[in-house]
Amino acid sequence: MRQVQIMPDASEIVHYSCPNIPVFVQNDDKLSNYPEKRALCHWHKDIELIFVITGEMNYHINGKSILLHEKDCVIINSQQLHYGYAHRDFDCHFICIRFHPNVLGGNPGIYQKYILPLIENSNLNFFLYKKDSRNYLPVKEFVDQMVSLNAEKKEACELEILSRIHCLWRALFCEFAHLLQKETTSDNQDLQKRMVSYIYENYQKDLTLAQIAASANISRSKCCMIFREYLQQPPVEFLNRYRLEMSRRLLLDSQSSITQIAFSCGFNHLSYFSKQFVQQYGCTPTAYRKRNRT
Repeated sequence: MRQVQIMPDASEIVHYSCPNIPVFVQNDDKLSNYPEKRALCHWHKDIELIFVITGEMNYHINGKSILLHEKDCVIINSQQLHYGYAHRDFDCHFICIRFHPNVLGGNPGIYQKYILPLIENSNLNFFLYKKDSRNYLPVKEFVDQMVSLNAEKKEACELEILSRIHCLWRALFCEFAHLLQKETTSDNQDLQKRMVSYIYENYQKDLTLAQIAASANISRSKCCMIFREYLQQPPVEFLNRYRLEMSRRLLLDSQSSITQIAFSCGFNHLSYFSKQFVQQYGCTPTAYRKRNRT
């Protein structure tokens, strides 16, 4: 079962598939590879492109949810909180492409003029391309080319991959240049990232709502407001879901007892942990470990 590897600051550990350059291409992934058909909330410096092959997927980016249908594509900008999850519990096959902005940074002047204005603009959290939208074709061609180049891996394929990424970026810049002078700051987005990072770093402790709010130096009411705005759930519910995900991983990857796992993930009572686990995964921790290890 696939799982997003998260650092304590909520950033994802990104592995690359292309030799010598920070580019990742996953040709045919599916949501059923992930627990509960849902990835953990995370961020990374890479630009990420999701293209739906079949099915549908909900995608959540900085508090905004979008529904991706078959052949739709979304490009998530650098350092945005995001995650995908199933729509009505249906599976979804999709292509995932990531590349670090550094691949566009060979010339400092070009990087300052054409790259930074897009990745640092708070209006441009993502770029959505529906299959019937204007300028869809160049994005679809980019996806097809990247998948083909990654599969063939011919000699000097890195040069061709870099060429395609530069062409995509030029198309993005030309399409959204008119927004670059209309940037607005989003303090709440930074506060949300700080609180998510605090939870990921301290979930094993006996955390309270007041402590989560204090990590961003805001009130409890504003903390709840920001979590509902960006993640559509209360902070304590987000904390418990993360604790359950960490416990699920330990059930599969460690020899620790159920009690040890419960306490190591921040649950003070074994009965409460078991009840929450059943609600989340549909079976007891013991049954989950036995079934999946088998």
